[in-house]
Amino acid sequence: MEHEILIRLAAFLGLFALFAAAEAWAPRRARSLPRRRRWPANLSISILNTLTLRALAVGLPLLAIGAAVDAAEHGWGLLNAVRWPGWLEGLLAVLVLDFAIWLQHLITHKVPLLWRLHRVHHADRDMDVTTAVRFHPVEIALSMLLKIGLVYLLGPSALAVVLFEILLNGTALFNHANLALPRRADALLRLLLVTPDMHRVHHSIRRSEHDSNYGFALSVWDRIFGTYTAQPGQGHDGMTVGLQWQDGRPARLGWSLMLPFRRR
Repeated sequence: MEHEILIRLAAFLGLFALFAAAEAWAPRRARSLPRRRRWPANLSISILNTLTLRALAVGLPLLAIGAAVDAAEHGWGLLNAVRWPGWLEGLLAVLVLDFAIWLQHLITHKVPLLWRLHRVHHADRDMDVTTAVRFHPVEIALSMLLKIGLVYLLGPSALAVVLFEILLNGTALFNHANLALPRRADALLRLLLVTPDMHRVHHSIRRSEHDSNYGFALSVWDRIFGTYTAQPGQGHDGMTVGLQWQDGRPARLGWSLMLPFRRR
């Protein structure tokens, strides 16, 4: 799809700036560490993830959007075998892809090897807009491979995949932001979307809480499958974000990248 990289980059940078400014203006919680100590590591990890996907594209040129184009050309996938209205196919694609991300997220908490990778994300001592891009490069590569396989099976249009990627990135930035929303707005939004307060519960050091609220974009999956927790037991001001054994080391890039390979 022509210019898709520029479209996605512009959407990401615009939303990142928006939510970074919003959380600075109306923060939900006091920070454990200042931005200047955490952001360099988190943003560096994001850059490494981008480079990882570019390297993956060299050996496997059909990333998710390319896979959608290739599947359409060959008639592969469920949606390429039917003649449904474009809006219905797009809606179904977004729902299936979002559910797959929810399920993948749940599995990363249940499989010890995958949890070792995913805990890089959870090791962040504060939650803010940069936490949304703090994932180990190996986890990002595995996630992309899963997404490519699903695109071939489902056969969504390239436009549907682009829209889903923008939705996923945008909602991840939103629900990781340290943003105070009015209670009524939060209650209304979380009927459909994952809000910052809802997702913050997932970053609690309490096992029962971080094993809930797995959604990134849509909140419905947690409600349907019984993994929804409305509020943290100690309240949002009293809860502790991160891992039980952590200290200031997650703010260091090298330590974060090596975390999956450490004993703890």
